[in-house]
Amino acid sequence: MYPDPDTDPSIMISVRNLSKLYKDFIALNRLNFDVKRGEKIVILGPSGSGKSTLIRCFNRIEPHSSGSLTINGQIINDHTSLPRLRGMVGMVFQNYNLFPHLSVLDNCTLAPRLVRRTSRHDAEDMARRFLTQVNILEQANKYPIQLSGGQQQRVAIARALCMRPDVMLFDEPTAALDPEAISGVVSIINDLAAQGITTLCVTHEMGFARHIADRIIFMDQGCILEITPPDTFFTNPRTERARAFLDQMIRC
Repeated sequence: MYPDPDTDPSIMISVRNLSKLYKDFIALNRLNFDVKRGEKIVILGPSGSGKSTLIRCFNRIEPHSSGSLTINGQIINDHTSLPRLRGMVGMVFQNYNLFPHLSVLDNCTLAPRLVRRTSRHDAEDMARRFLTQVNILEQANKYPIQLSGGQQQRVAIARALCMRPDVMLFDEPTAALDPEAISGVVSIINDLAAQGITTLCVTHEMGFARHIADRIIFMDQGCILEITPPDTFFTNPRTERARAFLDQMIRC
């Protein structure tokens, strides 16, 4: 039995029999799990296992085909307001998706001004606060092309935070980053959790996963094979498929 998200205030995300189909292809196959408020979940698995599809269901970039999804007590379906949902569930994409023609500050203030009707003054104050939190305020007047990959990543996180989300989704947040930049992302995600923000992260970086995860979700072929603490997953995985995956990652 799973806890009832309507009565259990500790549950931020509740997934029940969640499936995603592309015609005859089953991308996600009847997934079931809960995520607690402030929890840090890392989703691992081989390419094509459904990791990114899963987190994209949480903000309806990919609407689920069947089953139920509840976030912060709200049922997410075809009737859900997308602006409201994406204010509640922020996402940082692998390629950052910053607007190249806008400064860092304007990238961060655009959505609050358009979606939440925040005044320019208040939006800029908030943006500077979050840019300070991710240690990139000094770049506020620059354009994305003038920034390194690690700096763009921090701007993308600050931009998402400006919508004051309850949940943050990260799709391969350490791709192409150097070790110092990766360490910075780890610190930021830990800070978000300390503030009560729930985080779900898709990654191929095993060291990064081990450092930040409260729990690991391991997927293959659209199914969840394991949900375990990181120490258990990395030292004593429960399934042969997970053991083979870890062996392959070590060889790489």
